Amino acid sequence: MAHQAGGRRPAPRPVPESLGAQAYLQDYATLLDAVPFPSVVLDHRWDVVLSNNAFASLFGGVGPHPSAMPGENFLRFVLFHPDAGTVLGEHESSWCLPMLAHFAAAVERYGQDHGLQAIRRDIAQDPIMDAAYRQGLPRWMSVVGERAVEHDGAVRPLLHPDPRWGATDCRVVDETPRTLREMGYTRWTLVLRETRRDRPRSPRTRSAGAHLRVVPAAER
Repeated sequence: MAHQAGGRRPAPRPVPESLGAQAYLQDYATLLDAVPFPSVVLDHRWDVVLSNNAFASLFGGVGPHPSAMPGENFLRFVLFHPDAGTVLGEHESSWCLPMLAHFAAAVERYGQDHGLQAIRRDIAQDPIMDAAYRQGLPRWMSVVGERAVEHDGAVRPLLHPDPRWGATDCRVVDETPRTLREMGYTRWTLVLRETRRDRPRSPRTRSAGAHLRVVPAAER
């Protein structure tokens, strides 16, 4: 049903029990594959329910990771995969912090959800990400405002492995129809733009000694 990006194929995601819902998702997967831009269907934990070939191509060059592959859970990929910055340009401000803001909202709404709680524990165990979540995120939101964290309509930089695109931008478009929304799913399409950026000499990745710029480095 779903094409998985960058790594082993995970266990199938739970789907609605009704045959009509399963048939709808099967047909929706066919629709996704006809879309030329990266497109993905996510549940409220950011588990990937469906994704298309363009999504797999965008993230096809990332290395293996035990829990943060883009075709398994997109939030975990953004937060924890060391290769995230090689694909997601301006990783901290354009991707990581908006995703953390949406995660905080999801925790408020689905506080007892075991999957979200597991992500929160992993954030807490990562000193850099925990500081970003508890200190950097409120500070950043006070500067950029609520609207800046919205995904739909946002223009965000990408470093596409296909040289025809290279360093470019995408517009995030929320294309969730009512039927998917009633299932608890969201669909994003990353509409690649013709505008080119100057490719950075070496995409930044987060290492153990790094810290997010919105979080003050610890005093020595």
